[in-house]
Amino acid sequence: MPSKSSARLAALTVAAACSAASTIVLTTPAHAESVRVHDIQGDTRISPYAGKQVTDVTGIVTGVRTYGSSRGFWIQDPSPDADPATSEGVFVFTSSTPKGVAVGDSVKVSGTVAEYVPGGTGSGNQALTEITKPTTTVLSSGNELPAATAVTARSVPAAYSPTGDPAANGSINALPLQPAKYALDYYESLEGMTVKVADTRVVGATDPYTELWVTVKPHENRTRQGGTVYGSYDAQNTGRLQIQSLGPSADFPKANVGDTLAGTTAGPLDYNQFGGYTLVAGELGTLDSAGRERETTRKQRSSELAVATYNVENLDPTDETFAAHASAIVNNLRSPDIVSLEEIQDNNGAKNDGTVAADQTLTKLIDAIVAAGGPRYDWRSIDPADGTDGGEPGGNIRQAFLFNPERVSFADRPGGDATTATGVTKIRGKAHLTLSPGRIAPADEAWKNSRKPLAGEFVFRGRTVFVIANHFNSKGGDQGLTSQYQPPARSSETQRHQQATLVNAFVKDILDTQKNANVVTLGDINDFEFSRTAELLEGEGELWSAIKSLPRGERYSYVYQGNSQVLDQILISPSIRRGCDFEYDSVHVNAEFHDQISDHDPQVLRFRP
Repeated sequence: MPSKSSARLAALTVAAACSAASTIVLTTPAHAESVRVHDIQGDTRISPYAGKQVTDVTGIVTGVRTYGSSRGFWIQDPSPDADPATSEGVFVFTSSTPKGVAVGDSVKVSGTVAEYVPGGTGSGNQALTEITKPTTTVLSSGNELPAATAVTARSVPAAYSPTGDPAANGSINALPLQPAKYALDYYESLEGMTVKVADTRVVGATDPYTELWVTVKPHENRTRQGGTVYGSYDAQNTGRLQIQSLGPSADFPKANVGDTLAGTTAGPLDYNQFGGYTLVAGELGTLDSAGRERETTRKQRSSELAVATYNVENLDPTDETFAAHASAIVNNLRSPDIVSLEEIQDNNGAKNDGTVAADQTLTKLIDAIVAAGGPRYDWRSIDPADGTDGGEPGGNIRQAFLFNPERVSFADRPGGDATTATGVTKIRGKAHLTLSPGRIAPADEAWKNSRKPLAGEFVFRGRTVFVIANHFNSKGGDQGLTSQYQPPARSSETQRHQQATLVNAFVKDILDTQKNANVVTLGDINDFEFSRTAELLEGEGELWSAIKSLPRGERYSYVYQGNSQVLDQILISPSIRRGCDFEYDSVHVNAEFHDQISDHDPQVLRFRP
């Protein structure tokens, strides 16, 4: 599952997906052969006719796509065979806007069968069986459409996918489909066919690209708000299905998680780069709003220190979201004493001219917080070297601390810069940072093209609290849950594991110097609370991810492809955890809403140092 930044790139139109795709041609085109749709689809993921010419393939046109690069139409054979593994539908790729065909036409199509891989073969995605370079003859019009196959909680298997063939590097492409046993096989057996869902709950809010996610399994790992929790690598949530529309984007519902797409939603079942199996609706249900409101945490007591982490998604001075972010910090987070911000961009955002300072970005946010009725925060950060920390080119994202000087003081120790590492020293028996703010091992290869951790030393009511702000390597490049490789590879983990190991070692230095030190390690970890990354951060008890103090159904900060999951975490040292005198809140103000100002929900920890 990609991270915020990769997910933002992933949320492109089907047209963009097509432009980056590859086509697998397995054989040289052979002589034309008259076959049925189910013969072309076969009982595996790869057509037995891939690369061959076929002639006079008959079917009823069930949908026409006129937008993007993936233009064409779907046909379905109204006379199915008896094999549940062989789909009766197929996409006919015309490249340009289809002409002379309409829904309800009975047609015969001749062309070349191809296996099209959205995102290219290097993506690991499955292939979509198509007829390309078609010649189409309309036999009649106004025909009754084949009945839509109902996708329901009972029809979708509980098991997600078979294990890939070791002899094929883990690919499931050549395995015979078992649609009654595996969810991915079930969806594949319906590829190109008209399917329908009814009265489905929304588990992924409408995004800017007119797509949303629903579940046909309303009780599957349900959150209190109506989402679906991704709680382990074996809980992929088989009831999730992406919905797009063949109609005008203006007519697409603006849905939040927990809403219902009431009535029937029906259309061809497609496969695309950014969601896998997708119902492309010719008939769209009606939005039934659940009336969701953004959450508000409680105000910290005078004796409690409130520390928050908030990914503000590439914030730069040209953005129009400052007032909304300020309102979230003041009204929903109740003005935490310390706020770790991720994705603060430099003073001219994505303009790539060597600018690295972000004082204008931070000052504009602080002024907006004051205007919203909040405190006048002070801030600390370290400018990165130009173009070295990943993220949007030219943006030079970094972490930054906001802190309320009326409640918290900052221990400034000069010398910290983009390339100089801070360390730990002992003064009068207590641990202190050599540089504050300072970066942790910024020259280490673990941080190549990635954000370096920002460490700061704060004092609250006479007690020192070390805060380490993080934004680990994104999930970009990982194979998706619907990959042809099962289980999918998570290649981006390698760098996060290295990063987690370094941060844990730094925390261990603090605790070795002062056993009872208060350490808070937080930020966009870009990985789950059950992941190996989290385990390495926690180490042998040096830290503990406090989101695990919440009920399982409340553990999420981000929604990706209909899965509510943890990417943002606050980890605490034993002195904070031991007294059990802390409170954690994942404040759901963004991830579940179609009008989000960031795709991450902020996290808040309250405790008494």
